[in-house]
Amino acid sequence: MPIDASLVGRAFPPTSPVPVTTEAVTAFATAIGGGATASVPPTFPIVVTFAALQDFLAAEQVELSRIVHGDQRFRYERPVVVGDELTATLTVTGVRSIGGNDIISTSSEITDASGAVVCTATATLVHRGGAS
Repeated sequence: MPIDASLVGRAFPPTSPVPVTTEAVTAFATAIGGGATASVPPTFPIVVTFAALQDFLAAEQVELSRIVHGDQRFRYERPVVVGDELTATLTVTGVRSIGGNDIISTSSEITDASGAVVCTATATLVHRGGAS
């Protein structure tokens, strides 16, 4: 099923808050091939961004197995620190079709518990066409 282009501009509900704990940072650093670290890795917000993506896919009934991650970028207002509680709000910023596949652009505003923007994550996703 193709992605509906009328989704462009639609913001999805914020994710549940994700606490940034020492344990979560250590687990993330280990998962990406690092070890214990004194600072939060710059890609850590993907944890909350991926939660927003999963919420979007569930709302639109799109199977994660049909998604290929094409690009990911983070634009920071300030570094993420242990003690933050992050929430992401995903907005679809573009949908186009190429060769039977849908290219979906998203922007996720990641905020702390006070509502201040910590960073914005943008992503390009490929929704593979073909039989559902």
